[in-house]
Amino acid sequence: MELRVLQYFLAVAQEQSISGASEYLHLSQPTLSRQLKDLEEELGKQLFIRGNRHITLTEEGMILRRRAEEILELVKKTENEISLPDETIVGDVHIGAGESDAIRIFAKAARQVRRKYPQVRFHIASGDATNVLEQLDRGLIDFGLLFEPADLTKYNHLLVPVRDVWGVLMRRDSPLAQKETVIPEDLWDKPLILSRQQMEGSALALWFQHAFNSLNIAATYSLIYNGSLLVEEGVGYAVTLDHLINTTGSRLCFRPLSPHLDIGMSIVWKKYQVLPKASEAFLKELQKLTT
Repeated sequence: MELRVLQYFLAVAQEQSISGASEYLHLSQPTLSRQLKDLEEELGKQLFIRGNRHITLTEEGMILRRRAEEILELVKKTENEISLPDETIVGDVHIGAGESDAIRIFAKAARQVRRKYPQVRFHIASGDATNVLEQLDRGLIDFGLLFEPADLTKYNHLLVPVRDVWGVLMRRDSPLAQKETVIPEDLWDKPLILSRQQMEGSALALWFQHAFNSLNIAATYSLIYNGSLLVEEGVGYAVTLDHLINTTGSRLCFRPLSPHLDIGMSIVWKKYQVLPKASEAFLKELQKLTT
């Protein structure tokens, strides 16, 4: 499977037609059609459903599209890293992380790097632990931020010197807003909005001291900003980490849990990996901030 053919495949998937892709690629339609047919024969799978007006992807085609995008992005990233002059520190640093105020550590380190090397660029992708580790293992990101507990045996890591605090995001006109802290019994009968990562068996689930499957879970969220809109509209109470939503001057407020519940984090990167110069410079700044 050639990279050139993967580029052809992605062009057809994007344009949804042979004619549109051939024009974009400056190839003849017969040449492009033959390349796609050869690709399907090589894989032994049908990748396209050819309609009267548009071409759509089969299930196998959608899988190949996702993998092809990852492959070509990794190739581009590798070419950029290798082609840099030895004395030059420029390039891209890719970070994967869930939502946390600890992102400030990345931001402070990035600020210091860009003061010295203004051509270094930073890219932060949001995702849960599974997504972050998959991208890290495939070389699509350089660093990840993982919440505890996490298996760090395959990775180098730095412990983040702060811990995030769990609490409840609620409307200011809620009865619970009159309390300084929220105890488990306060939430047993309330409609809850929970992170999809913090489900049964997690430390948060154990904090409730109640059968998790009997809680009134009204909604789940991946990004707390979206969850906060549900809270504003009265859907329920969002159990989340502090400092993720600015409640100053808003209809919302945050109350910590009692007993106190917090969570630690680690910055991770692959062992035995030769980091590009931009990532090395970033790591040095991270080490200053975490030691």
